[in-house]
Amino acid sequence: MSETSEANVRVVSTGLFTPPHSISNEELVTAFNAYVDLFNTKNAAYIEAGLREPLQKSSAEFIEKASGIKSRYVMDKAGILDVHRMAPRFEPRPDEKLSLLAEMAVHAARDAMRAADLKADDIDGVICAASNMQRGYPAMAVEIQDALGVKGYGFDMNVACASAAFGIETGLGLIRTGARRILMVNPEICTAHLNFRNRDCHFIFGDVATAVILENGSEPARNDSWDILGTRLETRFSNNIRNNFGFMNHCERETEAPADPQTDPFTDKLFVQEGRKVFKEVVPMVSELIASHLVDLIIPPEDVKRFWLHQANLAMNEFIVRKVLGRDATREEAPVILDEYANTSSAGSIIAFHKHSNDFEPGDIGVICGFGAGYSAGSVVVRKAG
Repeated sequence: MSETSEANVRVVSTGLFTPPHSISNEELVTAFNAYVDLFNTKNAAYIEAGLREPLQKSSAEFIEKASGIKSRYVMDKAGILDVHRMAPRFEPRPDEKLSLLAEMAVHAARDAMRAADLKADDIDGVICAASNMQRGYPAMAVEIQDALGVKGYGFDMNVACASAAFGIETGLGLIRTGARRILMVNPEICTAHLNFRNRDCHFIFGDVATAVILENGSEPARNDSWDILGTRLETRFSNNIRNNFGFMNHCERETEAPADPQTDPFTDKLFVQEGRKVFKEVVPMVSELIASHLVDLIIPPEDVKRFWLHQANLAMNEFIVRKVLGRDATREEAPVILDEYANTSSAGSIIAFHKHSNDFEPGDIGVICGFGAGYSAGSVVVRKAG
């Protein structure tokens, strides 16, 4: 567990990059059900003989009831909806060209820099905190830093869906040791690690990028800045949300991969989860984290104007806030963006904060909280500066 409580670091701005394409539940289901028909037809003899279970179709109603998701933004729509592919298609870029993940992060970063009227020379370091990096090295953060013209340093970090909260805590520490400002970015191409042929999870993720700029509290307070009252982090190991993709996978794959994607051993390198176990175990972990954090900061839950939670599952968010407040929260108190964006991993809580914080007055308090694989969870309590 990590915790801080002095209000000497501020959030001065946030940025958002939304991909150009959106896929509705109806569009996604049409492609998935067409794949189901092809699979069941191809394997009809095996299914009739009891050697293989037929695949079950999905529906827009099932998706919304299970998750609260209605649509998602994606970097490539055609590849995902191609029934013979069902995965995004990204053209390889030469090494001298800006990578796709870095390009998304730069868009979000520039949005945040414009909002705070900051230039590259005003920032001392870049943290890229996300669930899936496009490559192992060079660090994505260093490429982003170079593209923006920021001097100083950059590094990557991955704490799955809680990466933004952990990134804020890390940036806070860097400022306390001398940095003026730190840029923390969360570029997420979540659709690239999603199995769009799996009925239980094919609808979960979307793509996006967010950015947060942190500043030393000794700088003159800006009207739209936020004092960080405290941060708290927690991790517990669990296999219930897992992604086994890594640099060693090419050593594991068969020389000739099976033609049937259902039996291809490479598919277990994509996102997998035990949804019910995750719900049962993560809800109490996160609600206790937030509640105890507020107690230690001597902030009554009823004094929190808004909870900007990780946007993974609507029911999960509702349960967490209910446990903290002791009652159901309104949509104003716990805003939802996953209906439009779906689960965007580390970026979800930052999107909610970015889109639902303009009505705060000086002194109003809110909680940013991310949680996910690990298990990992991070709480950031902020107060609108006056």
